[in-house]
Amino acid sequence: MLPLRFSVVAVSFVDIWSPLDAMLGVVGPLGAAAAVDTALVIDLDPHGPHYGGPFSLADLVGRGPTLDQLEPARHGPAVLRNGGVLPADAEEIVSELVTRWPNVVLRCPQETEASVNAIALLPLLPEPFTPIVEGRVVYQRNHLSGPGPGTDIVLPVPRTSTIKSLLDGVLPPRSDRWVKALRQVWRT
Repeated sequence: MLPLRFSVVAVSFVDIWSPLDAMLGVVGPLGAAAAVDTALVIDLDPHGPHYGGPFSLADLVGRGPTLDQLEPARHGPAVLRNGGVLPADAEEIVSELVTRWPNVVLRCPQETEASVNAIALLPLLPEPFTPIVEGRVVYQRNHLSGPGPGTDIVLPVPRTSTIKSLLDGVLPPRSDRWVKALRQVWRT
């Protein structure tokens, strides 16, 4: 289990992990952040993707943050890549960020069991291959998916342009159906 003992003061706060699908683990947190007005994605995976940006969580831990690095400078999503620091070593910085941002997405490592409050992003595979985990689940529909489990959130197949935009650091339109569907993670 990740050592997440952060004090939660943000208006909204979600832990997201994708234990089976690396691509969902990269774009899901970005989509969740794009689904609200202002949000910060904090990558807790020391081996995570190289999201863009002028500094990393490791930089903030190593040198200490400035006030400008702790608070939103504009509306919209922002991403703080990891840079190679363990979650336990970043606990103080993450707690401070959570108290200063209105919405925070913690991107948890794929290979680590996430906290009990984490939302698992899972591919919706045809029965009987649909993966199941305990806790909160969001299923990602694909072109082979059947009907989703009745009580869980099921995301529509995203447009290629949506995924490309998120990976390029560009905000998809607020009307994008995949991003709109991700707003549900903030309500659960």
